[in-house]
Amino acid sequence: MDWWLDLVEQNYDWLWEAGLVLSITLAVSVIWRFIRKRLAKLIRRSANRWDDITLNAFAVPINWLILIIGGSWFADITARHFSGEIITSIPIARQLGALIVIAWAVWRFISGIEQRQLDKGNDPTTVQLVGKITKLTLTVLIVMPIFQILGISISGMLAFGGMGGLIVGMAAKDLLANFFGSIIIYLDKPFVVGDWIRSPDRSIEGTVEKIGFRLTSIRTFDKRPLYVPNSVFTNISVENPSRMHHRRINETIGVRYKDAKKLPLILDDVRNMLINHDDIDDNQTLIVNFNTFGSSSLEFFIYTFTKTTDWIEFHHIKQDVMLQILNIIHEHEADCAFPTQTLHIESIPEDARLAAEAS
Repeated sequence: MDWWLDLVEQNYDWLWEAGLVLSITLAVSVIWRFIRKRLAKLIRRSANRWDDITLNAFAVPINWLILIIGGSWFADITARHFSGEIITSIPIARQLGALIVIAWAVWRFISGIEQRQLDKGNDPTTVQLVGKITKLTLTVLIVMPIFQILGISISGMLAFGGMGGLIVGMAAKDLLANFFGSIIIYLDKPFVVGDWIRSPDRSIEGTVEKIGFRLTSIRTFDKRPLYVPNSVFTNISVENPSRMHHRRINETIGVRYKDAKKLPLILDDVRNMLINHDDIDDNQTLIVNFNTFGSSSLEFFIYTFTKTTDWIEFHHIKQDVMLQILNIIHEHEADCAFPTQTLHIESIPEDARLAAEAS
């Protein structure tokens, strides 16, 4: 027992200080957990969502910050009593740990704000752009102090960056082209997340799922993912059918030649039907006209626009219009034409006539 008492007596100051530090750390951690639970209960009763975002973002990082400060304080005391060689590294580790935890908390806060804006129905493309730029800025602001803490000269790195920037730019020109292509997409907004797009220049068609800094993710109509580099969109034409305000019906119908006298009445009835149709927008261009003498029919065309842009509903409306046109034609005791040929013979040679009669 004497050796144990001697050991305790020799290290009494360290044990007392270390125990005090651990006790304070534990007490602060328990107090923060209690405060966190009380705040969570109060926040549930509040209609404001900003307090939810703030608590969710900072609650866990504060726990880690308490542990980092307490642990570094304990390490500092231990190093003073047993090993003075590492004592100069402890403040650096403490600063790095605290800086990383604070950056983590701010990152979580930015993500929470981004999700809240998406839940409110704001434009996903704009929200994602602002979120990514903010996180990129945060990363730069955190990396620079870390270099300073580690004793790395920022001015030297900036000087090196000027020389190395050209090399990196040449090696990563495609990456940079895609990055600036994403910026152009965000600024010009030819499409946003959720839009149906297609290109007449490339085999690109589908619904936009994500616009990244390098790739745009598109879900094709057969449910395959299509990943398009953003630089492609700076060199091609892009159609955005999602932004149509009407859909067009443009069809040609052929009537038999023997129903020529009935054609004007048919055209009038078809025009009136379209004008009075609930799903046709008569404020847009509406044309019903005899168009051409076909090889086997008298052809007229209809040119009009539906009020809806929904793809499935549009086809139901178009089907209804076509069936009503067919009914109008039949009501006039006319019919649609199909390809036919008529052979007119003015005279038959006598020998051929006699041979035909004999057979």
